[in-house]
Amino acid sequence: MSASATLPSAQSPARPWLKWVIAITASLGAVLEVLDTSIVNVALSDMQSTLGATLSEIGWVVTGYAIANVIIIPLSAWLGDVFGKKNYFIFSMVAFVLASVLCGLSNSLAMLVAARIFQGLAGGGLLAKAQAILFENFPREEQGKAQAIFGIGVIVGPTLGPTLGGYLTTNFSWPWIFYINIPFGILAVVMSVMFLPQDKPRTVSHPVDWLGIGSLVVALGSLQWLLEEGNSEDWFDSPLIQKLAIGAVVGSVVFVWRELTTAFPAVNLRVLRYRSLAAGSVFSAVLGSGLYGALFTIPIFCQQMLGYTPMQTGMVLLPGALTAAFLMPVAGRLSTLLDPRIMVGVGAVTIAASMFWLEGISPQTNTDTMFVPLLLRGAGTVFMFLPLTLATFGGVPRKDIADASGFYSLTRQLGGSIGIAILTTLLEQREHFHRANLVEHVGVFEQASNQRVSLLEKMLQAGGADLATAHQQAIALIDRGVNLQAAVMSFGDIFHVVGWSFIGCLPLLFLLEKPKRDATPVDAH
Repeated sequence: MSASATLPSAQSPARPWLKWVIAITASLGAVLEVLDTSIVNVALSDMQSTLGATLSEIGWVVTGYAIANVIIIPLSAWLGDVFGKKNYFIFSMVAFVLASVLCGLSNSLAMLVAARIFQGLAGGGLLAKAQAILFENFPREEQGKAQAIFGIGVIVGPTLGPTLGGYLTTNFSWPWIFYINIPFGILAVVMSVMFLPQDKPRTVSHPVDWLGIGSLVVALGSLQWLLEEGNSEDWFDSPLIQKLAIGAVVGSVVFVWRELTTAFPAVNLRVLRYRSLAAGSVFSAVLGSGLYGALFTIPIFCQQMLGYTPMQTGMVLLPGALTAAFLMPVAGRLSTLLDPRIMVGVGAVTIAASMFWLEGISPQTNTDTMFVPLLLRGAGTVFMFLPLTLATFGGVPRKDIADASGFYSLTRQLGGSIGIAILTTLLEQREHFHRANLVEHVGVFEQASNQRVSLLEKMLQAGGADLATAHQQAIALIDRGVNLQAAVMSFGDIFHVVGWSFIGCLPLLFLLEKPKRDATPVDAH
């Protein structure tokens, strides 16, 4: 008999420590999943050279994981109901470890991409079920503390990914970014078997909604693929993107029709009738966009504009991650004392302020100038993440929480993908825009421009270059400076857009509802 069969409930006064062990167990699985969303990014070039892949081909190591992840999340509530939450969590953890082994052993691109898809399918179950386990095993007054433990991993994990990935790739080799999951994964499996409470026997069996599942796979798979590859394929000028768009639209229409008409849907969309869930899901998408979009934009700026290594870039992000980890328990405590809607508003304004601060970046920007705004961003994320969950489900009855949470979790993941896709395209377009404007002021008819070229020519001639060579090199230096300024200005535009997106969502606070303090523990992702 497993240990969990003999242990009392997590809320039993005889073993008050057990619920905290359960919280650590569930959160450990979630941390491994979110860590693997970003840890591979800094190792792609090494993978590319080792496997002999092109840049577009190696991108599928990220794309395959993301597509599999986003497909499985909305189905996790149904899978947990069919197989049992504990059984499904343990299965997902074991599958994640095996997939990590296969990723590390991959000697071809096809094998690595297949293993990453397998890893994404397993990881989606870990992320989705971790919060469900926490909500089930903690009373209402301690849910803030439990979610704080979970939130530390979800927020800090993606930030630490590039740092850890850079260290392992530099000092060992890229397979170790996957092998690092093995000891922690085995520990999570053992703890899950020992400490997670047993599932209740399933007494009613419902038919499987194969049409709903199939249409969901087509819709989300096509949408995620479109978002991942759209910018590199020049968006709708590409026949592939056009087909993916059609697949996403048709799949979504069939999926929504099926889930609203069948008696036993794989994903219950009827829960969107609760205004707090609908508003919270939009806020969650913006949070995902800001969280993952900033994590996408800042490393690119540091490496391309400032010439930082992956390790140096990770160190830039580290103080903000540590701030988030430190403040998460504080936010958990405050959520039991304050209206979470107020905390969400404060968090959104704080993140917006940090983005507006970063809008003023320049070629002279360094680690010191980014320190304070990144600290603010970490703090703001904490004060949005946890209270937003409580406020979103504050107006949802307990019987509908499990179904509502699948949609809520999906919005954060899709928000991140949509945000990165939009920011990537916007970054490129704004760079072209700023370059065109700057070039208008650099020409033979501009006195300041001519003076700058003349000064550079004299400096280069003093270094030994002849007049013709000095002139060509001076023009090249001017062109390089224009490109640098255009790129930096485009990054400033990105931070401006992200900041205003958080401000624009503030009216949604009026649609959220205050959680009922006397409610019983809920089951949510």
